[in-house]
Amino acid sequence: MKTVTVNIEEKLFQNRYRVDVGRPHVHIKNVDVCTNDCTDKSCTFVCPASCYRSESNGSVTLITDGCLECGSCRILCTDHHNLEWEYPRGGHGIQFKFG
Repeated sequence: MKTVTVNIEEKLFQNRYRVDVGRPHVHIKNVDVCTNDCTDKSCTFVCPASCYRSESNGSVTLITDGCLECGSCRILCTDHHNLEWEYPRGGHGIQFKFG
């Protein structure tokens, strides 16, 4: 059986993302909740687009450019309810090349 290797970065690069400048579709409600109450910061390693980053001071930053709109962050943050998430306005957000 032949082993096939898939490079996720190459696959993601084929998609396009149209940024809605000044109107991100995901917001962290309270940064202090991420810093003080969330111990595992799972959004920083589960997000397939790496939109969430853990900073050296324990805070989490969010850059929505390139978000795949998969909803993983919404599921992970149910304990803290610290995200506001909505679909981007029409014509903005992820544009998948194949589908």
